[in-house]
Amino acid sequence: MSVLSLIRDCLDALLHPSARYDALTRARHRAFMAPRLLGSLAAFAAFPAYLAVRGAPSAIEVAAFAWLIAPILLSWYLSRTGRYEGAHVLSSLALAGLVMMIAATTGGIGSFATVWLVVIPIEAALSASRRVVAFAFALAMTCAALLSILGHYHLLPAPDSALATNGMLAGFGVVSAIFYAAGLAFGAESLARISVALLYVEEDRYRLLAHNMSDVLSRHSRNGAVQFISPAAESMLGAPASRLLGHGLFDRVHVADRPAYLTALSDAARGGESRSVEFRLRRDTSRAQDVVADFIWVEMRCRPLDQASGEGEVVAVIRDVTDRKLQEQALELARNAAEQADASKTRFLATMSHELRTPLNAIIGFSEMIAQEDVLMLDAARRKEYAQLINDSGQHLLAVVNGILDMSKMDSGNFEISPEPFAPRPALVNCCNLLALKARESGVDLVTRAADDLPVVNGDPRAFKQIVLNLVSNAIKFTERGGKVMVSASVEGARLVLRVSDTGVGIAADDLKRIGDPFFQAGKTYQRRHEGTGLGLSIVKGLVSLHQGELGVQSKVGEGTTVTVALPLAFTPPVVTDPPSKVATLKPALRSGLQEQAHQVKKSA
Repeated sequence: MSVLSLIRDCLDALLHPSARYDALTRARHRAFMAPRLLGSLAAFAAFPAYLAVRGAPSAIEVAAFAWLIAPILLSWYLSRTGRYEGAHVLSSLALAGLVMMIAATTGGIGSFATVWLVVIPIEAALSASRRVVAFAFALAMTCAALLSILGHYHLLPAPDSALATNGMLAGFGVVSAIFYAAGLAFGAESLARISVALLYVEEDRYRLLAHNMSDVLSRHSRNGAVQFISPAAESMLGAPASRLLGHGLFDRVHVADRPAYLTALSDAARGGESRSVEFRLRRDTSRAQDVVADFIWVEMRCRPLDQASGEGEVVAVIRDVTDRKLQEQALELARNAAEQADASKTRFLATMSHELRTPLNAIIGFSEMIAQEDVLMLDAARRKEYAQLINDSGQHLLAVVNGILDMSKMDSGNFEISPEPFAPRPALVNCCNLLALKARESGVDLVTRAADDLPVVNGDPRAFKQIVLNLVSNAIKFTERGGKVMVSASVEGARLVLRVSDTGVGIAADDLKRIGDPFFQAGKTYQRRHEGTGLGLSIVKGLVSLHQGELGVQSKVGEGTTVTVALPLAFTPPVVTDPPSKVATLKPALRSGLQEQAHQVKKSA
């Protein structure tokens, strides 16, 4: 075993660098050089014994033994150039030249040396090249035909009778041919064994990849049927790979995605280019001894398996991209939220520029007039009127700022409510009485209906009054002269239901979805017919949510609006732990809006 290892190490040292990194190529180069080098060395070693038995050699015998240097030169050629096919061609030429030389002097086609012509194509078979085998076959046939023709026409030199009749030499020729052919056979068997071993190694390697990679490999026929699918499909889809063969995978594709799936496979089979498609696959998930089917998003990249075969088969790689799809959806939601925040800022600036500038101008203007009363000759009644206007403007500014602060606190979770038992009917009637004057001035009929036996409600009475005041004030504001506003309260189950209905302008269906958003008013923001910041319903929505209630709005354009608020009779506030810092109380849109509005106020002043 150590001798074989030593021989192998010596042969590996002679290999060309191009053959040292591929096991099969390395084995072929060794199989080429080993019999030639060992055979030549053995022949040279046996040459003295041959001389001792034979005596003085003839010229042809000397030439034959001199030829033994040719295999050594061929091995050196392969070692230096790495041209495997070229070395086999030269070997065939050298062997054919030796056979022709010996056969021509020992009887032509009937010479003992002609048996070596059979060895030429056998030796070429080790090259694993059809071109080399065809060349060797043609060369052997040409040599045989040439010997036959030359012998038939007596063109060969007269054979040496001693050599022609020498049985020992003939036997040596036959035995050497047999030994050389046997060496070639052992080389071929060794190459075949190494090829099978390498094939098993590669198969184990690819099987390891197929079993452990998360992506699914599949092979499809022309009609899209699955011919092979890797075991990773079982962990991805929760079904055995055998159930996905044929059209089993297609049956799991979402119905809406099946055209795209088949189109990608068809284009890859016909167009000869890679295709990529995303679709949904049904996955079986075991939950509590039940199999629940849900869908996952996958990406399939497919390409033709072999364009030269023309069979239209496709190999595909399927990857689970559900997480990426969820991230894309999250990004889309974030983008929509950012767009809504930007729209909120725009609405904020548009609304505040009017709601703050108008009362500030009034305050500044009338205060300057009072300061110059000696010049303007203002009497006491006029000063009182101007002071009342300044007070009204200040109250309006205070209401706007309070609304912004309340909205900010609700949005950040810092708005605190103080629940306590209170009677809802007196609070409701009191709020309606406060707005009765505004309703009469607007020509609107305000009607209040509340049962005398309304039960006591556990909640924040200040928040309840703010809900009523905002809803009724909005209803009066958006109701034309001669219209009607109906306010009612009743008990339904364990909830107090407050309804405020009006016969006003109504709200379009597209705007109903956005009712309750901060600073939003139905209709065009820059062409508003009614004053207001758009915070009323937003504050109501926040207060109702803090009381774990529900808010509903029903409206039709030109027919009126009904706002329904349902509050629990026995409200228990949740336990609040570690409220967020006050630094983050305002949204970015509100912060930038306040900064912009402060700049506008300075310019107006």
